Amino acid sequence: MPITCGSACSGIEAAIQAQHPPALADLMEWSGITEQGEAMTLMIHRLHGLGSKSKALLEPPRHEFEISENVTREFRNKSLLAIQHDPGDEIIEPS
Repeated sequence: MPITCGSACSGIEAAIQAQHPPALADLMEWSGITEQGEAMTLMIHRLHGLGSKSKALLEPPRHEFEISENVTREFRNKSLLAIQHDPGDEIIEPS
């Protein structure tokens, strides 16, 4: 089902269509909605209707990164090597 935004496609609708066409198209198809503006308006009202429970749905996914000891060691060694080239810098060891 192609995504349509009616005769006057707004900038927001065009941006949504460009960034998230599969997800929005699926949601619109499942609900039988043909206008992006209508789909977005309904989603906003439904999320608002959930009250503070909607917060979890609007939080972007976060990725946790764990730096390995090998990477830490290599970074430190290369940093110390760089400091040797510019002896004006001081070394502050972590506590």
